[in-house]
Amino acid sequence: MTLATTQEQYLAKQNAEYDLLQHHHTGSSHQTAEAAHIPEDLIAKAVLVQDTAGYMLVVIPANSRLRLDDICHEFNRSLDLATEEEISEVFEDCEPGAVPPLGPAYGIETLLDESLTLLDEVYFEAGDHKQLVHLRGEEFQDLLRDAHRGYYSH
Repeated sequence: MTLATTQEQYLAKQNAEYDLLQHHHTGSSHQTAEAAHIPEDLIAKAVLVQDTAGYMLVVIPANSRLRLDDICHEFNRSLDLATEEEISEVFEDCEPGAVPPLGPAYGIETLLDESLTLLDEVYFEAGDHKQLVHLRGEEFQDLLRDAHRGYYSH
């Protein structure tokens, strides 16, 4: 599989400069970091959450855990993790479990963990389990310029 179509179109529309990093098939962010020979904290992991009002995509460092209770409190919502079936429906051009952090490309309200705004470079899922998108930190922030920012992980 190549870069997910929705991501590719969004990156082109935003005139983003990026490259793709190939690695062997992996099943987790930790395995991906090892396979790609990059620190896990440089990988932006996307977590889809939902409630009756809809979906939110929370983007956190891959070596962190989501603070869902804090997010529920901050946004006054009763959010839960989306099911695998829901994730597959929302990200239909991606392999299951290869959720990209570009919520705006998919029309999803996005939350960006502040710790990712401090990075010089960022990697994230390309839509499969065999490659990562790599770009400068400023470019990543620009792609998510309309995202809510806060501390959503620990």
